[in-house]
Amino acid sequence: MKQLENQIAVVTGAGRGIGRAIALKFAAEGADVVCVSRTAENSEKVAGEIRALGRKSWAHAVDVADATAVEAAAEKILAECGKVDVLVNNAGVTRDGLLMRMSDADWDTVLDTNLKGAFLVTKAFSRAMLRARSGRIINISSVIGLMGNAGQCNYAASKAGLIGFTKSCAREMASRSITVNAIAPGFIETDMTAELKPELREGVLKQIPLGRIGQAEDIANAALYLAAASGRYVTGQVLTVDGGMVM
Repeated sequence: MKQLENQIAVVTGAGRGIGRAIALKFAAEGADVVCVSRTAENSEKVAGEIRALGRKSWAHAVDVADATAVEAAAEKILAECGKVDVLVNNAGVTRDGLLMRMSDADWDTVLDTNLKGAFLVTKAFSRAMLRARSGRIINISSVIGLMGNAGQCNYAASKAGLIGFTKSCAREMASRSITVNAIAPGFIETDMTAELKPELREGVLKQIPLGRIGQAEDIANAALYLAAASGRYVTGQVLTVDGGMVM
């Protein structure tokens, strides 16, 4: 039997990179997957890949920072699927810049998407999980939230905040058998890291004891561990998948 047989998973930021890898991994392990992305094109593309694996999949274009849009989407998803067993809050953006040059808009955009978005989506789906007395919530944080990074004070704050949010939710929901955990990826091969200049990439590699940048599959494997029966006694934790970068 596959690890997520007969389960429904919702993955935000599923249109590419880590979110896509998690969505496909869950589908390969038997889950039907709701793909949430900012654009209909990206969410539908990944949903199509999942259907090609023989699983059901639904595509929704949602700005997770928009409370009204999130609530409406959650109601529709629960009506379509009947339940949600696993929620992955992966949607995230960057607007890098040094503190003294950072605009209020760039701060707000990152905090609203990365942190408030996780709050809104979790709040919208947790009601159904609480009633079912079951569920897995996985928040995708970052090693930047653990160690900081020059030029990313907004991103670091959002990802550090997500860790505190994770631990608080884990305490609130544990009595209903709902686990809440975070994954803190290191540098992973995605569209974001593909934009790194060669000299910056070399600098990053020097900080990683394993000497290589990770793959989205590495994060998907960690998410599967937390979503499946293997993670049933794990809650309130931050699983760092970074090649040893912040050990």
